[in-house]
This record gives sequence, structure tokens and C-alpha cells, in this order.
Amino acid sequence: MKDAYGAPQSLLVLGGTSAIGLATARRTIARGTRTVWLAGRPSPALTGAADSLRALGAEVHTVPFDALDTESHEERLGKIFAEGAVDMVLLAFGVPGDQARDESDPVAAARVAQTNYTGAVSAGLVCAGALQAQGHGSLVVLSSVAGERARRADFIYGSSKAGLDAFAQGLGDALYGTGVHVMVVRPGSVRSRRTPGRAGAPLATTPEAVATAIELGLRRRSETVWVPGALRMVMAAVRHAPRPLFRLLSV
Repeated sequence: MKDAYGAPQSLLVLGGTSAIGLATARRTIARGTRTVWLAGRPSPALTGAADSLRALGAEVHTVPFDALDTESHEERLGKIFAEGAVDMVLLAFGVPGDQARDESDPVAAARVAQTNYTGAVSAGLVCAGALQAQGHGSLVVLSSVAGERARRADFIYGSSKAGLDAFAQGLGDALYGTGVHVMVVRPGSVRSRRTPGRAGAPLATTPEAVATAIELGLRRRSETVWVPGALRMVMAAVRHAPRPLFRLLSV
């Protein structure tokens, strides 16, 4: 269960090598999280991520997890909940794809959609059911401002995030009053070592800033969190921009 300050005692990160997922884990460990589960494809990166969190004093487990292997989700994620209550689940996996390539490669485009949406729906429902069965917990879903209105430059990725965002909002409504809290997080472009080219994007953010916003959102029991917060007003304008104007702005 969460302590008096709201820090989860146990955390499951779906997407165990996610920069935002790991930044969030570091932040919650500093505030009292004792057990962390990192779910992802077995790799040196996943092993290294677990070791880095163990060095902070947490008990860390790795779990084989593939977003595309939806038939395995219930069994593999169910085993985690069978070992004890999970206070917080962070759904942090996803792939940006390559818009230019994916437009001419339907198989690659479908893989982006299947990972970001279908895989998330499957894993999200499995975890939501487990959280509801234990009677408490938070499910934090990493969406994106790209899902607010798909741009020409990334409409394959954006459409997958739009679907995920709508699913997570509906799931939150379905779980309202059950003791399970669903929070949708919509970051702007995230600067990290993996995405150095995004450093100049307007209203860009960092994994650490997103982690801070997640913690604050959970304390406030927010249902939607924008990172940075100014994006809420910006995207309200973008959402209602006439299509000819938006087309010029979205290249």
C-alpha cells in the first residue's frame, strides 16, 4: 500500500527500459518505493536498468514482456500480481516508428499501431483487472500530445497514441469508484539520449520532468497531466485550428 505521503511501495513498469519509466522509478524509490518490476524484452539494457535501480536500494525484478505477444500478457503479468499487491503500474512502452519509411511499408506501420495501441489495450486491461481485484492502485498511461491531432509529419504514431489516449480515458471512467485510479500523461517531445534531435522542439521536456509531473499528478489524483503544463492551452488552440491552417503548421 502507499505510505502516508502517497509513495507507492511497489511499482510495475511496462517498458522496463523506458527513459521516462526509469526516471519515475528513481523518483519513487527516493520517496519510499521498495519493490520494482521492470517488464520488457530480455536484453543487456533491461539488465542494466535493473542493476541501476538496485543500486538505489530497491528490490528489483525483471519480467519477460513483449507488447506484441498479447496472448502471453495475462499469464506473465498475472504472475506479478500473484506475488503481492502492486500499488502503481506505469504503462510506458511504445515505439515512434519512422514516418517516411512506414508510409511505404504497411507491415512496419502496422507494427507501430500494434505496439502502441493493441499491445497497450491488452496489457492495460490485464493490469486494470488485477488492480481492481486487489481493491487499490494507480494505472499511469503514457500518451502523447501527438495523439491530440495527428500531424502530417507523424500521423501513424499520432493515430496510435490517439487510440491509446481514448482507451485510457474510457478505462478510467469504467474504473471510477472501484479504488483504482487511472491517469493519462501527455508529454510533448521528450529530450533524452535516445532522441537528441528533439532538443529544439517547442515546449520540449525531459524524462525527469515527466517523472516529476507524474508524482505531482498522483498526489493530486489527477486524471490528465500535460508536460509541460503550458501544452494544455497550446493544444486546445491546435485542436480547433481550421484544417487548412493546421495543414500548414503540421509539416
